[in-house]
Amino acid sequence: MYTKYYRLSKKPFQLTPDPEFFFNSSVHKRALAYLRYGLAQGEGFIVVTGMPGTGKTLLVKALFQSLQLQNVVAGLMVTSQVGAEDTLRIISATFGLSYDGDDKATLLRNLEAFFKDKAREGKRILLVVDEAQNLPRQSLEELRMLSNFEMSGRPLFQAFLLGQDEFRLALQDEHMAQVRQRVIATYHLRPLTMEETQAYILHRLKLAGWQSDPGFTEESFARLHEFTGGIPRTINTLCDRLLLFSYLEEIHEIDEQAVGTVIEEIEEEAPRDVSGQEAVSPVYSEPLATPSERIDTPYLERIAKLERSVAEMQQIIRQERALLRKAILLQLDMDSVYELEETLSSNPPVTSSLSSRREEAKNAEGEKSPPKKQTHQENA
Repeated sequence: MYTKYYRLSKKPFQLTPDPEFFFNSSVHKRALAYLRYGLAQGEGFIVVTGMPGTGKTLLVKALFQSLQLQNVVAGLMVTSQVGAEDTLRIISATFGLSYDGDDKATLLRNLEAFFKDKAREGKRILLVVDEAQNLPRQSLEELRMLSNFEMSGRPLFQAFLLGQDEFRLALQDEHMAQVRQRVIATYHLRPLTMEETQAYILHRLKLAGWQSDPGFTEESFARLHEFTGGIPRTINTLCDRLLLFSYLEEIHEIDEQAVGTVIEEIEEEAPRDVSGQEAVSPVYSEPLATPSERIDTPYLERIAKLERSVAEMQQIIRQERALLRKAILLQLDMDSVYELEETLSSNPPVTSSLSSRREEAKNAEGEKSPPKKQTHQENA
């Protein structure tokens, strides 16, 4: 798609966290320093919090990449609402230990033996807990108990706790005093500033082989930051859509207007009525307000009916535009059509129909218009 059009080596704004694209902003650089400080201490908990999409998972992957030559056995645990014993089972599974059917005493005994075996090999155990805000208090207590394991006066277990904003509040609970005593450092990831947002976008583009095509105006960066709030994941989503839009429109300089158009498309994907206040069901075209909330008068009923009709028409237009974009993408990427024909080769009627329609379309196009002269851009 747009990667070929703009001669990029890869997609610069994919949502999957990739350490290769790690952007060492001031906040992420400091957070990484805190994690490395915790590693140097070799004990206790390091807590890193931030809004969803601020880069906590990518931060962990960047840390793990730097641990390849260190004597650290690291495991990543993505939490959910689990009980204390289930937490121990997840930790056991993370480090490849037996967990199915074992009671709590057996789980603890196996973990302690594993920790000591690795300590004799000169290695330390590090558990990174992602989405730590989902951990119940009992599970955090189990992590605290694991941090008590030691051998020859040296701690055997260390944990990094990564969570959203509410995790900071949870740690302030009066029942979490003993857990707080194990925390040796905390850091909160804030969103990127306007300047950091621009640097972040250019950083990812350059890593994808960008050669200033498309270009970006200063106003476009300001609009991007205004809409995304400096949240890296939201920036990735918007920029990916923006490059697709620019490709379809054959744009080589992205300005504020282009960014605004894409933002409008994103906002239109959330159905609203003409007032912008009340959600409308795309299936039944009925306001989600309860009947008791509606004023039963003929005049207002006619207005409400008109608003529902307009909202329904807007929904149909949005669907038609989406189908049109898909049709354009399919037409521009004929390789996808060929792959589809090969996939459907086991169903001759469908395949022959698809092929015949494509041939008819080509013949019709050849009869209606003379061959198109290649432009300088197409040659490029």
